[in-house]
Amino acid sequence: MLLGTDGSVTCLLEVVTGCPVEIETLVQKVVPADELVSCELEIDPGDEVNYRVVKLKNSVSGEILIHATSFTPLKRLEERFRNDLIRADVPIGTILKKHRIESRRDVLRARVLKDAGEMNRIFNVFSKEPMLSRDYKIIRHGQPLMAITETFPYNNFQDKKRVIVETPSRIHMTLTDLAGDCGRVDGGVGVTLDEPCIVVEAERGEGLLVRGDNADRAKVAAKAVMDRFDLGGAEIWVRSCYKLHVGLGGGTQLAMAVGKALCDLYGRPASARDIAAAVSRGGTSGIGIAAFERGGFVVDGGHTFGPGKEKVDFRPSSASAGVAPPPVIMQADLPSSWKFLLAMPNIPKGAHGRNELDVFGTFCPVPRDEVQELCRQVMVRMMPSVMEGDLDNFGNAVNRIQELGFKKVEVGLQHPLIQRLMEEMRSAGAAGAGLSSFGPTVYAVTDSGSRDIESAAREVMRDVGGEVIVTRSRNSGARLRSA
Repeated sequence: MLLGTDGSVTCLLEVVTGCPVEIETLVQKVVPADELVSCELEIDPGDEVNYRVVKLKNSVSGEILIHATSFTPLKRLEERFRNDLIRADVPIGTILKKHRIESRRDVLRARVLKDAGEMNRIFNVFSKEPMLSRDYKIIRHGQPLMAITETFPYNNFQDKKRVIVETPSRIHMTLTDLAGDCGRVDGGVGVTLDEPCIVVEAERGEGLLVRGDNADRAKVAAKAVMDRFDLGGAEIWVRSCYKLHVGLGGGTQLAMAVGKALCDLYGRPASARDIAAAVSRGGTSGIGIAAFERGGFVVDGGHTFGPGKEKVDFRPSSASAGVAPPPVIMQADLPSSWKFLLAMPNIPKGAHGRNELDVFGTFCPVPRDEVQELCRQVMVRMMPSVMEGDLDNFGNAVNRIQELGFKKVEVGLQHPLIQRLMEEMRSAGAAGAGLSSFGPTVYAVTDSGSRDIESAAREVMRDVGGEVIVTRSRNSGARLRSA
């Protein structure tokens, strides 16, 4: 309705919200028209135009409803109209009505913005939530009186309650003990990342309808959660989803996001562990569940192991249905100055499904002495480094871990390019570089010189192609909002 209206947006917003609309002016100045603006307004380049950027807000709640940018040629305005326009915080519709300006609105274009950057921050919505935008002209006497662009969140004017969940991603640094000779097995170490992320939306509906990337996988998770918690139907949209089986825990985050959205939609209290149990995640490593719940740097304690215990053999999470997520024994914030670079080459995805199960069966148990050294690196080197902000020692631990235990197995099964990626990123200045989970994503950590490290990664991947993301640790878990 807002995209297509040819009437006063201010009046329409007041009808929709039931509250008066107020204006907050961000920019108001007279500028010379550039080529694009002069063409849009049918004036000469250099003619004076009033440039105005405003927020239209609900005067009661303070909620930002629309962000608007306008250009108005001053030579087409009567003095009184011009004076009101230049006054701050007066809606365009109010000015037109006051001066009895007969005009029409010609909508030029409407579009969906999938990564609007600054607009998402202005409206305080998640970075991958879609925004709607339209460009239109106000025409008077056959000439453009104004050129206006309006932008607002897709979810802000829905008829039904909608729940939106944004998840982090995670680096899985290592499993600590796949020897299993001390009565426990698994154990995980990882870092929660701000990007890439997954955004899932849900609203009540008849039956179950899922749209978007990896919809089939999201639907499986939704059915499991609906059955476990006896929830009603829903329509679900996966608005943003990174690649699965690349070492960033996308399968777990997608399932958890769907579960959290559905539980909140129906007012069903459920912890992250409850949802994880419903979608059969966390049966080996608990890093993804802890990242979803609280974020930061995470170490989990694994599972009891042996006859009659939680686990009786070596299996990945995907083949450990019914096993509860392990206890978290450390969860701490990472310094905001630390940056993580993710290099994701276009080579075959990491082991998953039957292949992953076969790897566990073939290579476990791993040598006890390597497990002991790996645990020493985590306990004596890595964990204190996080608490003290010691990047160099943290990076040294990352590098050494690649040569030990099950992580050595994962690295050894990779394309030769992976080893070269780690070496070149270290040479370019990374404090440490390693393989996340079964790969093929390689991560590097630094607090400076990220451009050199990024360039080194791109050079290694030049023949196969790939993507590099520079991100930071997220020291909080998944985020949720209702619209």
